[in-house]
Amino acid sequence: MARLPAGIRFIISFSRDQWYRAFIFILTFLLYASFHLSRKPISIVKGELHKYCTAWDEADVRFSSQSSKAGSVAPHQLPDNETDCGWAPFDKNNYQQLLGALDYSFLCAYAVGMYLSGIIGERLPIRYYLTFGMLASGAFTALFGLGYFYDVHSFGFYVVTQVINGLVQTTGWPSVVTCLGNWFGKGRRGLIMGVWNSHTSVGNILGSLIAGYWVSTCWGLSFIVPGAIVAAMGIVCFLFLIEHPKDVRCSSTLVTHSKAYENGTNRLRLQKQILKSEKTRPLDPEMQCLLLSDGKGSIHPNHVVILPGDSGSGTTAISFTGALKIPGVIEFSLCLLFAKLVSYTFLFWLPLYITNVDHLDAKQAGELSTLFDVGGIFGGILAGVISDRLEKRASTCGLMLLLAAPTLYVFSTISKMGLEATVAMLLLSGALVSGPYALITTAVSADLGTHKSLKGNAHALSTVTAIIDGTGSVGAALGPLLAGLISPSGWSNVFYMLMFADACALLFLIRLIHKELSCPGSATGDQVPFKEQ
Repeated sequence: MARLPAGIRFIISFSRDQWYRAFIFILTFLLYASFHLSRKPISIVKGELHKYCTAWDEADVRFSSQSSKAGSVAPHQLPDNETDCGWAPFDKNNYQQLLGALDYSFLCAYAVGMYLSGIIGERLPIRYYLTFGMLASGAFTALFGLGYFYDVHSFGFYVVTQVINGLVQTTGWPSVVTCLGNWFGKGRRGLIMGVWNSHTSVGNILGSLIAGYWVSTCWGLSFIVPGAIVAAMGIVCFLFLIEHPKDVRCSSTLVTHSKAYENGTNRLRLQKQILKSEKTRPLDPEMQCLLLSDGKGSIHPNHVVILPGDSGSGTTAISFTGALKIPGVIEFSLCLLFAKLVSYTFLFWLPLYITNVDHLDAKQAGELSTLFDVGGIFGGILAGVISDRLEKRASTCGLMLLLAAPTLYVFSTISKMGLEATVAMLLLSGALVSGPYALITTAVSADLGTHKSLKGNAHALSTVTAIIDGTGSVGAALGPLLAGLISPSGWSNVFYMLMFADACALLFLIRLIHKELSCPGSATGDQVPFKEQ
């Protein structure tokens, strides 16, 4: 009998469960990357919506000479859909406030909608809910770009488009995190979700490159093409997303064991052994330090690990107030508020800042800004690895936030010294700013959504994720708005605001860091097998 080819041997070396799990990992990665791909164009196009203009007499002299040589069109002779200083109404002196209002409209709607999205998402099939959100998001992203082709100069049109797009995009995050949480247990969750969360940076990078390709020639396509991509991924979601392992008879727990356990009998024996060990082992430090706020009282482990949901069936969705009572949800939510304020200020204003400081055009600034997201990829993975190794999520976030504050100050100083300095600081700042943000929105959210205090209620993950990310989105809305209001007084003041926000984020973690350090072995992500409902 001939020896199997190396490629076939590699394929069959993985179990059916592992292949399904890898497929869901890649699919949810691509789905949410497309969401971020559609959010990035607005920051790239800002430099085109408003252009710095010279005085009329200087412009006449310069462009008349150019016209005689190259037949170019003078700025005051541009088509009706453009003006000398960009695209009306963003060609006025208050353009920074108007552009900031666009960011605020999207992010404020996103923050408000996120609190509702998690609750709604738990009560609807994830596949249908996410598909609807992606199709709607693609439509309204493209609608913003159609304003270019239909010569729309109404500020209200662009604001309303941003508001509706922000609302429908809230379907994405709770859905993909819940789906991934269903497929992966807590083992190595920080590393797995750190790698997975790089979809944010990948989406931002692709969005910057796609939008930058058309920004100087036809900025409407900078929105229409990403919108089409999001809508296409929505169709892919409808055709291929598997919400839960039980839908294809796979295990919902990420466990490493020999192939002898692949048959049903031995798998059942393994689950019984796990449950039996859970009943006999002592109460872990997490429950002593986080669940019992006063450190007193006793709870039998049997009542903590396995217990049905509120209705006794184990399938009842948790209430909003019930999710807030989970230890750590409020602290991490407020921390994310300020961490996301910093991150989204960079997301929406970094290209314009680079344009002003390094005197690059909109396309070059957009391409250079992707380095911040490249640093974010490494920062998210590094945060996940460290938190898994130390089993201390809050301490890992605190350390990176502590290093981020002085880095932001150095960024505001060194980036003015030249292009090389800007590149180095973009990578470093991206890693330190995005690390805590990535860890909280993925591994921490999943840990809290499956916390022991939930007593087996597996339907809390979407609500917890929505609460944490929704609170963070409030900061995401405030950051770009404040940057738009502060930037006219100087970019240095914007960076002072970012450093203050970073310090506030660290402040809300101090209590959790103290608990982690005072209780050895305590961690939000304590490795406990899921009980399949």
